[in-house]
Amino acid sequence: MSRTVHLAVYDALADWETGHATAWLARAGYEIRTVGPTTEPVTTIGGLRITPDLALEELRPEDTALLILPGGDLWDTGDELAPFAAKARTLLDSGVPVAAICGATAGLAREGLLDDRAHTSAVSFYLAATGYKGGEHYVDTDAVTDKGGDGTGDLITAGPTEPVAFAREVLGNMGAFEGEKLDAWYRLFHDSDPAAYETLNAEEEDGS
Repeated sequence: MSRTVHLAVYDALADWETGHATAWLARAGYEIRTVGPTTEPVTTIGGLRITPDLALEELRPEDTALLILPGGDLWDTGDELAPFAAKARTLLDSGVPVAAICGATAGLAREGLLDDRAHTSAVSFYLAATGYKGGEHYVDTDAVTDKGGDGTGDLITAGPTEPVAFAREVLGNMGAFEGEKLDAWYRLFHDSDPAAYETLNAEEEDGS
């Protein structure tokens, strides 16, 4: 099983949405690689310049454990990022999980990937504007994991204000944290709960 996680990168991607997930996946032993429309550099909303490790057309299901799709302005201004949603379909059909946040959820909606699966986003009417058919499966919560069936990959979605909840679902799905430790991680970074820090520290000292 691949231990490589691919982070999609494109111009005007939302820097703040995936940092918790990628950082803690890396600390859990996953290799993080970036995949762009091509291997030409892209620039994030925050002005960071990223040179992708590979182009989207090179990404194969057997080479990745997870595809993360951050939000970004281009999801709502044209079809430039539609190939990323199409690749998400290929990966899901091959049993590979996909995690999408903010505008990327609209991209998946346009691709028809949310028509039959539980999901969330910024607000329900944001996705409704795409004309998709999955409104009855919309869940008004911080982040949602829909477990794949019949060999399909799990699908994680979240809105733009929930990067920590998004990471919680990603980290739990990938086995980076589980149970009490996953709960403590979320309470630490979402609620600044000092007791959660003590729980994480105690488990690390125990070697778990």
